[in-house]
Order: sequence, then C-alpha cells, then structure tokens
Amino acid sequence: MPRAAISWSGGKDSCAALHRIHTEYDVVCMITMFDEAAERSRSHGLRPEVLAGQADRLGLHTITGRCTWESYNAAFKTALEEAKRDGVTHVVFGDILFDEHRRWAEQMCEATGLMAVEPLFGSSTVALYEEWTASGADALIVTARAELLDQTWLGRPLRREMLAEFTRLGVDPCGERGEYHTLVINSPLFRAPLDVVANGHVQRSGCWALDLTLKP
Repeated sequence: MPRAAISWSGGKDSCAALHRIHTEYDVVCMITMFDEAAERSRSHGLRPEVLAGQADRLGLHTITGRCTWESYNAAFKTALEEAKRDGVTHVVFGDILFDEHRRWAEQMCEATGLMAVEPLFGSSTVALYEEWTASGADALIVTARAELLDQTWLGRPLRREMLAEFTRLGVDPCGERGEYHTLVINSPLFRAPLDVVANGHVQRSGCWALDLTLKP
C-alpha cells in the first residue's frame, strides 16, 4: 500500500478520513500544527499531550510544526518535507465542502512532490454526520461559535439525535463553517479510548473553548 501521512486536527473529520482510507494506505504519521510556543494546536486549540495520546492509540508517530497563522504555510511545507523523507508519498486530508481548502492541500503537496488524498470531499455533511455517529467512534465538542451555540454544548459527545437540533439552530452537521470543533476520544482504530478531564472553559474570538487534559 502507498505510505501516507494524515493532516490531523484531533477532530472527527480527520478521523473520518482515516476511517475511509486505512485499508488502502499505510498511514504511518500524523501532521499537526501548533502555536509558536507549542502549547495549543492551531486548528482546535488542543494540548500537545492530548494529540500525542491519540497518536499513541492509533500507532502513529507525530510530525509537528510551530507557527503563527501567517507562517502556517511555511511550517506545513517543512512538515511535509519531513514526511517525505520518511518515505511518505500521499497525505490524507479531512476537507469536505470548500474548493479553496482542497486546492490548498493539493498545492502544498504538489510543491513537495506528494499527492493529496481527500476521501470526504464533496460528501453530504448530513450523511457524514450519520456515518460518524454510527461508526462506533466518539468525539466531544471542544469549541463552539458563541453566536450559534452556548457553552453548554462544550464537552457533549456527538449523537445522531443532535442532528435535528443543529438543523434548527442553523449549524452545519459537521461544523463546516466553523460552528464547532471536536476531539476524538475513541474510534474503532484506537487501541484504547482516550480518557480526558475538563479544566474549565473560556470565550475568545467569538467562540467558547473547552480545556481538556489527559486523565492522570
């Protein structure tokens, strides 16, 4: 099988992409960007030990970068180059809806001599949500856009019955317009569940954010 990396946010979309392709690619590592101090992931605001816990349960090694949003592309390119040196030929992404996201992934990979793989792209977000909640995987909401979802949504596991409520609130089922982000705590591909503890929440940049650490 082709040797691959996965662009990993820690949330359900990257994990759903992995579910789709894990029998077709030899996925060996995950690529995640962090802030300049390496204290939080750029996409979902997760602590590095939480993402390391996911990598351990998936049996993957990690490739990480430190960056501002302005230097994100350069840091991601460096990470892709590291993956290529490890024999990776393909990089898997969890993009679903937006052509500009797919083009970015393709351009970044092409510049490094790699091939982007987008197993979810163009799918119905309703169908993907239903697929996720029926998959045996579990994900908790870790950020919520305050104008649509209040702080009581933080920490809630995604369930099929939440779909009607998302529709009523004008929230895309997969949070594709930034309505919410998640942390995957279990998957059929995990060797064991991820046990996390909530340490309070904050509101910043118009979003509620939940702070999670690994349970001692």
